[in-house]
Amino acid sequence: MRHALPATFAALLLCACQPQAPDGEPAPPPADAPAPPKAPEPSDVPPDPPKEFLGDIDARGTEPFWALEIRADRITFKRPDPEAALSVPNPGATDDGGREAVWSTTKDGKTFMVSLAQDDCSDGMSDLRYPYIAVVTLGDQTFRGCAFKTGQQPREAAN
Repeated sequence: MRHALPATFAALLLCACQPQAPDGEPAPPPADAPAPPKAPEPSDVPPDPPKEFLGDIDARGTEPFWALEIRADRITFKRPDPEAALSVPNPGATDDGGREAVWSTTKDGKTFMVSLAQDDCSDGMSDLRYPYIAVVTLGDQTFRGCAFKTGQQPREAAN
């Protein structure tokens, strides 16, 4: 008990040293006091897409024919005309509500965006069923088709 008394007395002295306003509240810091550290800024890193959209994904469409490859480092969009091919660094997908993912970037001043929605899709030319609906936007052009995870080929439609 005898050793606790000096520690208690020291703590009381430190509390009494805090500047107070006339109403008994703690006084505001002096004008020349350093500003408190700022709260960290929110991250500019988009949230990870749902796991359904992770990994390599291929998409294709008809009328006009086109193909798309989404890989970890690149997205490649191809059409029958080799001059129309486009390859961009993969900007990463953003979650657009849990059942959709969007990749978006700019190439040569044009918006290039890929949207995938988890839903049953038919290419309109075969009896194959795909697990994703794909929409590719390149500038003012929109291409619609279907997508699947690479290595997991589309399945035959049930009769």
